Amino acid sequence: MSYAQTPILASDFVVLEPLAGAHHDDLVEAVHVDDLWRTWYTHIPSPEDMGDEIERRRERQAAGEIAAWAVVDPANDRAVGMTTYLNLDPANRRLEIGSTWLGRSAQGTAINPAAKLLLLERAFTDLGCIAVEFRTHWHNRQSRASIAKLGAKQDGILRQHTIVENGTIRDTVVFSILDSEWPTVRYGLTERLAAYARAVDASGTAR
Repeated sequence: MSYAQTPILASDFVVLEPLAGAHHDDLVEAVHVDDLWRTWYTHIPSPEDMGDEIERRRERQAAGEIAAWAVVDPANDRAVGMTTYLNLDPANRRLEIGSTWLGRSAQGTAINPAAKLLLLERAFTDLGCIAVEFRTHWHNRQSRASIAKLGAKQDGILRQHTIVENGTIRDTVVFSILDSEWPTVRYGLTERLAAYARAVDASGTAR
């Protein structure tokens, strides 16, 4: 089974679809809210660059370098972000989950943990990975907290790791989940989503 394949992955909270040009307009609308693409410590495509970014990820996937999905909210069947398998390393049974962004409407909902559960399940159960990595900018505190909340552990910080497009230098924080940790991480995510579902049902609002 190829690490670069992108089957549809779905749950009650999120659907991950192979990234395609058909997602363009939804994704443009998602980044327009609060000018999301202007966030300086992460790379989010601008409305004008969205088409090129979709094509770039699709080309890299065709070359076997990544696996790119659109993140779709099943409540309205609209794409609200992107996520990707990066640094595919089948020989060492490792990969990275990254290049992820979500529009404002999806942030703080069950969409991100549900997507991570699907991606981790595929990595560990279907692909047989022994480790899954996450990387983020030191200044992206929201992302660091979100990764830690998944159950990933911080491996370290790569100081002065990359030069960003705006000329600043990024310190990269590296996290990982090991296959031996996956059963506990899976349980934690499953319970977290169950609690979210109970809260939504109690409030009578749509998921």
